[in-house]
Amino acid sequence: MLTKTRLLLLLTIFFCIQSIPNLAQQQTTYCNPMDIDYKYNFEQLNDKISYRSGADPVIINHKSEYFLFVTISGGYWHSKDMLNWKYITANRWPFEDMCAPAAASVNDTLFLFQSTFDSRPILYSVAPEKGIWEFYNRWTPRLPKDIGPWDPAFFHDPDTNRWFMYWGSSNVYPIFGAELDHSKKLAFKDQYKAMFWLNQYEHGWERFGPNHSDPFKPFTEGAWMTKHKGKYYLQYGAPGTEYNVYANGTYVADDPLGPFTYAPYNPVSYKPGGFATGAGHGNTFQDNYGNYWNTGTSWIGLNWAMERRIVQHPAGFDKDGQMFANTRFGDFPHKMTTKKWDGKGDELFTGWMLLSYKKPVTASSMLDTMSAAKITDENPRTFWAAKQNKAGETLTIDLQKEQEVKAIQINYTDYKSNIFDNDSEKVYTQFKIFTSTDGKKWNLATDLTTQPKRDRPCAYIELSKPVKARYILYEHIHVASPILAISEFRVFGNGFGELPSTPKKLTAIRQKDQRNVDLTWEKVAGAVGYNILWGITPDKLYQTYQFWNDEPNNFELRALNVGVPYYFAIEAFDENGVSAPSEIVNIK
Repeated sequence: MLTKTRLLLLLTIFFCIQSIPNLAQQQTTYCNPMDIDYKYNFEQLNDKISYRSGADPVIINHKSEYFLFVTISGGYWHSKDMLNWKYITANRWPFEDMCAPAAASVNDTLFLFQSTFDSRPILYSVAPEKGIWEFYNRWTPRLPKDIGPWDPAFFHDPDTNRWFMYWGSSNVYPIFGAELDHSKKLAFKDQYKAMFWLNQYEHGWERFGPNHSDPFKPFTEGAWMTKHKGKYYLQYGAPGTEYNVYANGTYVADDPLGPFTYAPYNPVSYKPGGFATGAGHGNTFQDNYGNYWNTGTSWIGLNWAMERRIVQHPAGFDKDGQMFANTRFGDFPHKMTTKKWDGKGDELFTGWMLLSYKKPVTASSMLDTMSAAKITDENPRTFWAAKQNKAGETLTIDLQKEQEVKAIQINYTDYKSNIFDNDSEKVYTQFKIFTSTDGKKWNLATDLTTQPKRDRPCAYIELSKPVKARYILYEHIHVASPILAISEFRVFGNGFGELPSTPKKLTAIRQKDQRNVDLTWEKVAGAVGYNILWGITPDKLYQTYQFWNDEPNNFELRALNVGVPYYFAIEAFDENGVSAPSEIVNIK
């Protein structure tokens, strides 16, 4: 018999459960770098360098589902919504693990081919979601020494049923192309030929080094072909994966093998400023609503110069056929598309601003000089480390005033890691996030111990509902690395103040070397940062370079093309939102 006391107890428990936030709700947003379980890369085993990395991404829309292939990952990822990615190991993988693979979806079949300087087979699958692959052929003809095909890309022209391959990864050789013979299991049909070379003397963004400052001869790689309204856009990455200016460009032709013409608006995808810098060596694909996306590689470069993560940006072609990728606020939260978007995809930006930049942090412990202040500097190559990797270590960010918190991103660092496998029983990420308005009473915002175990080096958490808070606390539970190290604890949301003012006195003076322009502007009181917006016409300001307010308000931009006029504007942002853009200035 149910007593009155027992009934009251059950009702109390019920209402307490109802008041607990839904900590594992379905997310509707994403934030670069992509939140996937990047795999420890055994490539550097002999050098005893252990790190999780992702590079050279290819996302394929195959039968309305998505497949992500990444260099040396022992498998690949599958998603139905581009938000939740499941790692898959395959029956024939790895017979030899793959670098920068080529992939193509044709009818009901997914084709796959690895980078090689030797002879390697092409694989195919009609059930890639199950990890079932077969040999389409047993070998491809060997090309001359150093030619490849390294960093290959498949292209099937649906209008002509012709097949092509493009490739190249070198600072000596060009991007190559060749037609394939489908009747002969995709063997080379004719002699391969050069498509184009880099020209750093006329294309400023193709220059090597940080902010294109190194005279070393640049690298081209990462070929990809997209056909749009009868035009062929052959894309490529340059000038080097280990720099903030790694980008994608394109040449355009009326035929898959050219001749190709350099696009004067290059680079297409470019993100040299902010946290997740670099956008080169990826691919372009369409989602289920017909929207284009451009993937790329974001630079970490801490344990090894080539240590990287994966990013994706809205992309497309405007009414004049100009190709673009939208990297404005490219490492802030964005909505995942659920329909065809307008324009260049600005509507996907949530408007959630970075609340944590240079905010004070306290930690439960500190190893050597790796202080907690480094987790809010927006630099993936600086980090905090705890004295011990044990549950209960904490980090607390003081936002310095009450804000509306909407999302969190935790980026881990593999400091002195000793892991060279991906055993899911030990390689997983768990933590809890708490919020508080006064630093005394804490509310649980998310708890990864209640979710299935997986590794999340770039864990992004969209809160079930906005939370008003001043303090954000990270409580550590588990990472596999022997040392707990975090490069960035990023908090997103909105303040309650007015939008920042529009920056004034933007000037742009082109140098004698037309690849360079000197930019200056007047700082805005209270701003967190600025976006320089530029392009080749006033209505095509597709490029973005992000700066912080504590950086100088002058900059030498070295990414221009010789003989091309440019237009510039600037906007300010803070924790409340974004200003209106300034008046546009022009240089010839």
